[in-house]
Amino acid sequence: MYEWAKALHIVAVISWMAGMLYLPRLFVYHCDAEVGSKQSETFKVMERRLLKAIINPAMMVTWILGLYLAWSGGWFTSGWFHAKLFLVLVMSGVHGFLTSRVRDFALDRNTRSAKFYKILNEVPTVLMILIVILVVVKPF
Repeated sequence: MYEWAKALHIVAVISWMAGMLYLPRLFVYHCDAEVGSKQSETFKVMERRLLKAIINPAMMVTWILGLYLAWSGGWFTSGWFHAKLFLVLVMSGVHGFLTSRVRDFALDRNTRSAKFYKILNEVPTVLMILIVILVVVKPF
């Protein structure tokens, strides 16, 4: 069961990260769309569907299987796991922030610039790199 859970966990992580990297990029383009335009309304649909159909379910599966793997593998006492868990919590916070941005765009209340979203787009990337290093290398 452990190997199947690990495989599904990796698939969920890949799906979560794909969405976390794509959603801020949609925001960059959405910033340039005129409020009320067909283009803006299309971005709203894309953002909502990406969040509800991919990012949210993938995050939930990632968490559920990740906690199962940590329990099964006895990782809760490992220092690298504590660091990883902290970074996954930060990633979940970024997820929550992106969710609030989807709501703001849906209500035509975005107050952030395209440049802000370009920078924000790098945060999940950095977190993902650090998490993968911790899991593979287990430095402490």
